[in-house]
Amino acid sequence: MSQSKVNKVVLAYSGGLDTSIILKWLQETYGCEVVTFTADLGQGEELEPARAKAIKAGVKPENIFIDDLREEFVRDFVFPMFRANTLYEGQYLLGTSIARPLIAKRQIEIANLVGADAVSHGATGKGNDQVRFEVSYYALKPDVKVIAPWREWEFEGRPALLDYARKHGIEIAKNKEQDAPFSIDANLLHTSSEGLVLEDPDVEVPDIVSKRGDRRTITPEEAPDQAETVTLSFERGDLVAINGKPMKAHELLAELNRLGAKHGIGGLDLVENRYVGMKSRGYYETPGGTILWYGHRAIESITLDRGAMHLKDELMPKYATLIYNGFWWTPERLMLQAAIDASQESVTGDVKLKLYKGGVRTIGRASPYSLYSKKIVGFDEAGGYNQADAEGFIKLNALRLRIMAERDKKRGKNE
Repeated sequence: MSQSKVNKVVLAYSGGLDTSIILKWLQETYGCEVVTFTADLGQGEELEPARAKAIKAGVKPENIFIDDLREEFVRDFVFPMFRANTLYEGQYLLGTSIARPLIAKRQIEIANLVGADAVSHGATGKGNDQVRFEVSYYALKPDVKVIAPWREWEFEGRPALLDYARKHGIEIAKNKEQDAPFSIDANLLHTSSEGLVLEDPDVEVPDIVSKRGDRRTITPEEAPDQAETVTLSFERGDLVAINGKPMKAHELLAELNRLGAKHGIGGLDLVENRYVGMKSRGYYETPGGTILWYGHRAIESITLDRGAMHLKDELMPKYATLIYNGFWWTPERLMLQAAIDASQESVTGDVKLKLYKGGVRTIGRASPYSLYSKKIVGFDEAGGYNQADAEGFIKLNALRLRIMAERDKKRGKNE
């Protein structure tokens, strides 16, 4: 296959088998200089070995970037998304989706820094990530060349990839000699497990997935019999402290992950609709994000006006779909974000949650900007609300129904 000329390419590189193969393939196929970029998004893995692997593959030390993006990830991507109470198709907290625009952003920044004319990723031609990466690339650098090896190379299946790795001296972990039982993507917000042993949606998630050694949360059955209460403090829609202790954004999410994992919170067996048109079954673990979602919803319940809250609920599915489809950098997402952020000016206060065996329950909420008035709503106080006023409101709402009923009565007589 003939390839257009590429001088330098920035590869999203994990140091794993697939991206190590891609690195060598880029060098061979395009004859170009490869720059590797490894993002620390809180996936819980040691990332420095990626540097040694890249050097062994012939990458110059000055062309190896390993960046800690945890704080930026949570502060500038996760928290803005949670201000909208975002759920895709009513369940998915978008842990994989929200990471891709940040990785793409940093790739483009590095490309501009080192003078690269191309970027590359390891997403397959079947999934959503290819769209998320590439739409972001083009939004941030419209003239960049994108290399998507899984859509270009001629390898047919994993055995061919393993043969290529052996031929080029690429290290193959023992558990990669055969097909892995499932694929995992991880960051500070979640882990997702997909493929192979999970491909039959009628079969319960196997223990090898839900009880593996590196899982993010335990099952509710394994959780302690004792409930735990946690207090979340919010300012303008963002979490700022847990149990009265302020922390950085990524530290707050890490602490929520610890609490959620302890109580078996956040495991989800989900079939979703991929952007490319197929359905996909996966097992998702989002312990901290699940707690954060409930906490934010609870503080909004007393600080947001009914009209604003209902409008946000109407906008949220559209916003969630934009993120799922990879349209983070689009004008429509930015417009929705501005509206969402404007609604959060008074979303400040404390929420008390009880965590128990996979469940999250709100047991208290308070805010200096609360719209809840016990004086108005209470049964024992008038509070400036005249109950007799409701009669006119009811009659006005019923007027059109009364008119139709009179019409139907006449029509019945005529028939």
